[in-house]
Amino acid sequence: MRLLIVEDEQRLARSLAKGLTAEGFAVDVVHDGAEGLHMATQGEYDLIVLDIMLPGMNGYRVCGALRAAGDETPVLMLTAKDGEYDEAEGLDTGADDYLTKPFSYVVLLARVRALLRRRTRGAQTVLRLGSLTVDPGSRQVTVGEREVEVTAKEFAVLEHLAVRAGDVVSKSEILEHVWDFAYEGDVNIVEVYISALRRKLGPAWITTVRGAGYRLVDAGA
Repeated sequence: MRLLIVEDEQRLARSLAKGLTAEGFAVDVVHDGAEGLHMATQGEYDLIVLDIMLPGMNGYRVCGALRAAGDETPVLMLTAKDGEYDEAEGLDTGADDYLTKPFSYVVLLARVRALLRRRTRGAQTVLRLGSLTVDPGSRQVTVGEREVEVTAKEFAVLEHLAVRAGDVVSKSEILEHVWDFAYEGDVNIVEVYISALRRKLGPAWITTVRGAGYRLVDAGA
């Protein structure tokens, strides 16, 4: 899944990006409200972590503009301010949750995961295809009764395929959702993770559609 962090405290932004990347998320970071709005409208994100006090355009305005444009991407607002009025104002502009600084990274991660589970697209918390189960909440993967140990990045690739189960998903789409926009490495890195998943799940679960991408299918069908 791909996240956007809009936070002008660069040290905090780097710290959050590092932690969330280690959890398997693709993370883009900007430090200005107007740039954050531009990135949010140009990219396809699963969640936005949005500071309120931003240069150029504050978080209230950014969130309000997104909602006015019909963008329902979950927004977790961050602020150094405290008080019921500030929280109410943030939620009134369309934010989905609100976290006051200073906060624990563990709490932020829990809020991020909770918002992702509540997404309309992910109303079905656990993704199932035949005997394969992919649980974004616990980040567990099972095939029948067998638990499959996967890395954070392997889970992110598999989760994206599971959300689109049965559809052909291109390498470029996987890169966009699992790696951040600044990734400049070899696009064949996707093949490395697909191969690893085939070894762990069994080769029949992920098929290659030559020249188009990959498809997650029910190996038992």
